[in-house]
Amino acid sequence: MAWDSIGGMQTDTPPVHSASPAPTTPFARWMRHGSEGEHSDETWPWYKVLWLTGVDYFSTLGYQPGIALLAAGAIAPLATSVLVLVTLFGAVPMYREVARRSYQGQGSISMLERLLPGWPGKLFILGLIGFALTAFIVTMTLSAADAALHVTENPFLSQWLGNAQVPITIGLLVVLGIVFLRGFREAIGVAAWIAVPYLVLNLVIIGRGAYEVSLHPELLANWRAALAIKGDPVTLFAMALLTFPKLALGLSGFETGVTVMPLVRGSPTDATNGAPPIGRIRATEKLLFTAAVIMSFMLIGSSFVTTLLIPTEAWHEGGEAAGRALAWTAHHYLGAGFGTAYDVSTILILWFAGASAMAALLSIIPRYLPRFGMAPQWTGYVRPLILNITAINIGVTLYFGAEVETQAGAYATGVLALFLSAAIAVTLAVRAEARAERKAPWRAVPFAAITFVFAFAFADNIYERPDGIIIASVFILSILVLGALSRYWRATEFRVERLEFVNPESAKLWEEMRPRKVHFVTVKHTDVSYSKVKARIKKHYAVQGSMAFLHVELATDRSDFDSALSLRVQRLGDDYRITVHNAVAVANTVAFISEKLDPLSIFLGLTRENPMTQAFRYLIWGEGETGILVYQILLKYWARTPEDDVRPNIFLMSD
Repeated sequence: MAWDSIGGMQTDTPPVHSASPAPTTPFARWMRHGSEGEHSDETWPWYKVLWLTGVDYFSTLGYQPGIALLAAGAIAPLATSVLVLVTLFGAVPMYREVARRSYQGQGSISMLERLLPGWPGKLFILGLIGFALTAFIVTMTLSAADAALHVTENPFLSQWLGNAQVPITIGLLVVLGIVFLRGFREAIGVAAWIAVPYLVLNLVIIGRGAYEVSLHPELLANWRAALAIKGDPVTLFAMALLTFPKLALGLSGFETGVTVMPLVRGSPTDATNGAPPIGRIRATEKLLFTAAVIMSFMLIGSSFVTTLLIPTEAWHEGGEAAGRALAWTAHHYLGAGFGTAYDVSTILILWFAGASAMAALLSIIPRYLPRFGMAPQWTGYVRPLILNITAINIGVTLYFGAEVETQAGAYATGVLALFLSAAIAVTLAVRAEARAERKAPWRAVPFAAITFVFAFAFADNIYERPDGIIIASVFILSILVLGALSRYWRATEFRVERLEFVNPESAKLWEEMRPRKVHFVTVKHTDVSYSKVKARIKKHYAVQGSMAFLHVELATDRSDFDSALSLRVQRLGDDYRITVHNAVAVANTVAFISEKLDPLSIFLGLTRENPMTQAFRYLIWGEGETGILVYQILLKYWARTPEDDVRPNIFLMSD
């Protein structure tokens, strides 16, 4: 199994009709290799796929206890308990609903795409993709930075590498990119070998810490005294609630848990006709719940022992335990040998968490941006994407100086944005289904409450740590600007995903028509007198033979860049009438049909409308000066696909 097939994460192949020029150099062929991914239909029991989710989810133990201490101090265990409550009673039920509606691994973003059609929905999705990029990019950079911190703070290595955190972080990110360029197989088996030992080592540290607390009751007494100074139980609970947004990165992993659904083995009774696979959905629910329970125990246990055992000066920024609270505890109470073993295990799982994030990006970007027309076709290829993501990772690392705590805000912003989007998607979906089934609308109320919780956490995180929204805004603005440029440069592609016929008769007439070498004529309306159009053409042009009259009907939603065309072909005596439905652009569709039909000549109409108005209508709505645009599209296509066949004559006729 390869990384680019995790959870249905295969990248989409650029459409063959786009006529991408064939690579002519070895480097170009190497860059194009792997565009289709390496999809595998193999599945595994949910308890094995659990570890693939776990490398992302459980790896946060490497830095979460330290961040909790920095954010909450003495009330860190209480704040972590709030995080656990939100996990078990908010995130788990919410992503259970996502799994039921996104069982092919598309995630919550695809749910919103279905619920919010048109340009408003597209812009919303692009914004979410910006936040997703923030979450996954910072997952890689933060995880690599924390892994580097475990290297530089290790007593055996600090004397040689103590000041090399930034180079080590960049080195880990470059190695990650190289591994993906070569291809990384057997991810599930590797994930289990990394995650299971890591959890065992964490259990040993938590157990040793709890034993130390039992030997020194004054530690617990001092902690209670510190809490008493801060206020009564109600005040403490309120403070813990307000601290929750800063700990939100401890929720990381649920989106990955849904993404890997196609790898989860369901029951033999799962339908193969497109119906929801109930067995796979239930198995995924077990996976999500089990991961949440394991992580909840680890979070509370680690927060409790680190809060009571680590001195205040050690967990502050620049302290020995900053960003590595559990590692400090391991070295301090279990010795340098065990601590080093824990460092190695932590480095491995943090690095593998970055690999999980890389795989997610290699799924999200090709799945949405090229299809929206908001990215060049090369984003459908794995290797150019990997190189660009690696370059972005290096830039983010240099910007943050490979500091763990300073990246936490950006990470939490991205994670909370994904959770908020999932909560909105589930609320809207449940509400719509309740209305359709005429059931009580209160079914959506609990998810609306969860949405409110994540909206509060998201807003609070932005207010407290605006660097996250700044980073996300850079990604979003870049997507929109580059997307607009991409849509402009790709405007002359065919913009057709596939071609279908409305009935067998249309398919039969199409195959009958193609070898006859007809004359291709576009018409604006279906009620036109075809005999008059034919007579007009023969009056001015010396043409003989049958004609094929084409009328294009545009889709209601023209925000999609590509479309699935539906063709109806009919006989008109010795001529033919072709009606195309569901097109997103008239000129591109005409060019595509003419190229498939391979006619003797093409007759295109011209108008006298303002050219600037026509250009704007073409870029936004797919309309415009059809004749000139078809001519330009075909010329560009012919330049990219040289053939020996004779090209059709093109005639531009004024209305």
